[in-house]
Amino acid sequence: MNTFSYPLLPVDIIFHPSWWNKHTGITFDEDFFYNPKRRVEDERRMEQELYDRFGEFGLGADKDKDLPQIGAVHLAAGYLLSEMLGCKIEYSNNSSPQVICPYREDFEIDEEAAFENAAFKKLLKLIDELKSRYGYVCGDINWGGVLNLAIDLKGENALMDMIIQPEECQRYFQKIAHVVERFFTFIQSQSHTNSISVNRVVRHIKQPVYLHSECTHTMISEEDYRKFLFPIDVEWSQKYRPYGIHYCGRDPHRHAPIYGELPHLDFFDLGSGGDIAEIRKHLPNTLLNIRLDPTSINSHSHAEIEQIITEGITASANPHLTGVCCINMDATTDDEKVRTIFRVVQKLRS
Repeated sequence: MNTFSYPLLPVDIIFHPSWWNKHTGITFDEDFFYNPKRRVEDERRMEQELYDRFGEFGLGADKDKDLPQIGAVHLAAGYLLSEMLGCKIEYSNNSSPQVICPYREDFEIDEEAAFENAAFKKLLKLIDELKSRYGYVCGDINWGGVLNLAIDLKGENALMDMIIQPEECQRYFQKIAHVVERFFTFIQSQSHTNSISVNRVVRHIKQPVYLHSECTHTMISEEDYRKFLFPIDVEWSQKYRPYGIHYCGRDPHRHAPIYGELPHLDFFDLGSGGDIAEIRKHLPNTLLNIRLDPTSINSHSHAEIEQIITEGITASANPHLTGVCCINMDATTDDEKVRTIFRVVQKLRS
């Protein structure tokens, strides 16, 4: 039973770095992520831009604050754990950090080496410098997910391993899970949050949500999930609550029956195209966070956007356990379409 209190129909948005680059001139080089001065200044610039465009809906409320954000909480970018585990990262002016897969064939994960990695040390330095100036830190860093990271490290070999070397694969996923758990509990200990950088909707929830990214689960069968990754979700859902799963693929309903077997699933961030009514059958006590498709938002009329949101919330069958978001809208996004999202949700709240 979900005993956490949620606001009625929380709604939020995230823009792609190309949008920010076009409208604010912010560049997403390595300095953006690790320079303490820029961390604070650029996040404040982002808040100001949101306030100027969408302040009527509560966005940009921190425009006048210098907040020591340790991570890019206005993006949806997972990269740091991949780098800590051995991937190279390429930065660009108008995109999220790109993870370069090393296509490893071994099953080695050195947990201690990950936390001695230069990337993690840069994070520690950032935290120390922000704390020395502000006395505290806030925000968080996307911690990705177990299969996401395995594919970052091994490419398609991670999927083949499930078939060819299942026992080694199971141990490999558990090793990754240990690193991930150590990372997100560290972040939580520093800033008292861990998943705003996965989906900003969680910032509207009083308790910090532990949101496990399972973007790549659209590539695997329900049977493979049960065998290789379900045990990790079982353990984490018992230890960390509110516990959530982020599934941005178009078929979240496919895994809904087994997700319904988890001891707890308090928050389900489900991809556009999912059968919401079917998901609700299996997850009657879970907040279903409905994601709109960012690539088609401009092609829809305002009436169509209203219809999509209304139908989604109706299918969810419980507005007190429903959220709405649109993530990674790019530089071509029409501001008025964004305003429509908020206006429709405001209307439906009443």
